[in-house]
Amino acid sequence: MKEKFKDSALSPKERAEDLLPRLTLREKVGQVNQKLYGFQSYTCNGEHVELADSFKEEVEKWGGLGVLYGLYRADPWANKDYTTGLTGVNAIRAYNLAQHYVLEHSRFGIPMLMSSECPHGHQALDGYLLPVNLGMGAAWNPKLVEEGFKVVGEQQKEMGVDFALVSMLDILRDPRWGRSEECYGEDPYLCGQNAAAAVKGCASAGLEVVAKHFCAQGETTGGVNASAARIGERELREIHLPAMKEAVKAGATGVMAAYNEIDGVPCHANEWLLKDVLREELGFDGIVMADGVAIDRLGMLTGNDKAANGAYALNAGVDVSLWDDSFPHLEEAVERGLVSEETLDKAVLRVLELKFARGLFEHPYLEEKPLTEYNVPKTFPQSLEIARQSAVLLKNDGVLPLKKEKKLRIAVIGPNADALYQQLGDYTPPLRDGVGVTVLDGIRNEFKNADVRYALGCTICDDDTSGIAEAEKLAEESDLVILALGGSSSRFAGAEFDTNGAAIVGTKLQMDCGEGVDTSDVRLPGAQNELANAVFESGKPVVTVLISGRPHAIPEIAEKSDAVLWSFYPGPWGGTAIAEVLSGAADPCGCLPVSVPRTTGQLPVYYNARASYDMMRYRDLENTPLYPFGFGLHYTTFKTTVKDGTPEISIATLENGKAHTVTCEVENTGSTAGHATVQLYIQGVSGTIVRRVRELKAFEKVYLQPGEKKTVELKLDCDALSIWNRKMQFAPEESKVELYVEESGSKVWNGELKITK
Repeated sequence: MKEKFKDSALSPKERAEDLLPRLTLREKVGQVNQKLYGFQSYTCNGEHVELADSFKEEVEKWGGLGVLYGLYRADPWANKDYTTGLTGVNAIRAYNLAQHYVLEHSRFGIPMLMSSECPHGHQALDGYLLPVNLGMGAAWNPKLVEEGFKVVGEQQKEMGVDFALVSMLDILRDPRWGRSEECYGEDPYLCGQNAAAAVKGCASAGLEVVAKHFCAQGETTGGVNASAARIGERELREIHLPAMKEAVKAGATGVMAAYNEIDGVPCHANEWLLKDVLREELGFDGIVMADGVAIDRLGMLTGNDKAANGAYALNAGVDVSLWDDSFPHLEEAVERGLVSEETLDKAVLRVLELKFARGLFEHPYLEEKPLTEYNVPKTFPQSLEIARQSAVLLKNDGVLPLKKEKKLRIAVIGPNADALYQQLGDYTPPLRDGVGVTVLDGIRNEFKNADVRYALGCTICDDDTSGIAEAEKLAEESDLVILALGGSSSRFAGAEFDTNGAAIVGTKLQMDCGEGVDTSDVRLPGAQNELANAVFESGKPVVTVLISGRPHAIPEIAEKSDAVLWSFYPGPWGGTAIAEVLSGAADPCGCLPVSVPRTTGQLPVYYNARASYDMMRYRDLENTPLYPFGFGLHYTTFKTTVKDGTPEISIATLENGKAHTVTCEVENTGSTAGHATVQLYIQGVSGTIVRRVRELKAFEKVYLQPGEKKTVELKLDCDALSIWNRKMQFAPEESKVELYVEESGSKVWNGELKITK
């Protein structure tokens, strides 16, 4: 049989189709297995890198290797740091060693693919890190997010990564969930725009993306990770599917199934979700990857029959496993008739086709040369700029911006004042000395004329109040207090981990957020409220800076602070960004990507509830969030003038590709430059289903000098004005829609649009 698979002039599909029938059943199973923890696949001693026996045994068992996960992963779970992990040429050397071993033990010289964690940057030593997703959502600037992920993609491509595992599909519906930080926000449109941006950024660097997690993992039951999404199909389609739709349109070639179940069916066993919706409706033709050990969890359906677990997932549409003990039993599953070899072939074909498309057969190795240094803000400023634009000013009684020339006595107090790892978020690697800037460092750098002093006060989670007296005394001796509070997802203060890398609750943690760290109460943890009250008692002006991975309930702190600035884990250079916003060197231009509750008992507080009931109506509480979705203050002022077109549009016009346009002229009427974020919302007030009280449908962020004007056109196309009707068809219907234009959460205009036959 002529070996067409070796002909690089043929298409990847043709080559894969020729290679597939040459493989044995065992070799096919090996191609869809991603069993290994890549960080355990080597040892590193100085310049010497050696492959582990476990890696060699896995390759020899399957006659090759499908995908290797996390060769470069570094964090406390991986137990890799700058003494045990891979950096520089050593990283390339390890990759080439692994690839060479795979090729030498594959009958047909089939190379491996490599996947790597990338929730908000490369989780590797010297990895380029961005603010967490919730911070990127707060920037309301998908183009900037795209630029940030392009840098991340370039670094991973340089290191031989094929698949970046990127969190982008989860929608934040309950801030008690520890993985809130991995969401771009609570709104499907905002999340969808940022998901597309992340995919485009990586793709422009030549990197494939595995978008995760599919689907509705952010819904949760009680904010508990991997819990049931107790929702109907319409809620699933309106809230949780749009981000996947945008990721597919942007070119995502992989998707990771979610841990949760939807209406009793686990996502990893949900054929309707993974085939009918994902492939048939959304047009996805890439690889479906399992989440870590998730296929083993299907034992709740099979009685812990590993072969049956694997068959369940493969039949449902999962192509590639992750760490589980079930896909290695697919040989047995085929032989027992639990899954057909033809079904296995479809998954293997997708893996092989991607390997050909990536050019790995012709160029399996990397050049062993020094790697680019990415953690240089002057060269790669994207992370810092996202941190600047994601800082949200929620209150300002005139104390900000601080004047740099004044010789102030500034007290910097709090557990997030001088804790670099607490501003990075979960899934982050160790940093080199000299990389990153804390809030304290940033303030000292920015306010060189000031006498800046520091007190910890308390830690994030402990109830120990012994340091509060020192902090109160420092506040009393100062002109101004910067009070840095919030949360932490840092694994570097000590944690124990589950088999999928999630932190185990019950161990001694200085984490209040992150995977596996859910909370029943969204108030600030530990003794932080006691610390805040003591500082307020000093009578000095207090600027509270919140650094966290979720919105916290802070009504008393908000009331007593002279200013409140919120920064969702702003990344390594977050201290610089926060200090620049405090001084006015950078304008505060972030807007909340999520509503901030007054209390835990008020949840849920997301802004886009259905209009069938009044949200948050309690006898003992105001029926509004503490701060609403989309809100953010400026140091300057803007005037927005809206010109709306004809107040009606026909269904036929929409279906022919035309859109209704709302034109906004935005003028900076203040004395300083700044960004305005123009947001267009709709509310359906008639029709055949109950609509939501507000739905974001378009936005644009513009930068204006004092006196400058710019025109922004916000369009409502067929998708924007369509609904999932009673027949569960997505289409516009005859109805009336209210339109609302807001600038950074402040209402500036409303109108009406009729959709006619």
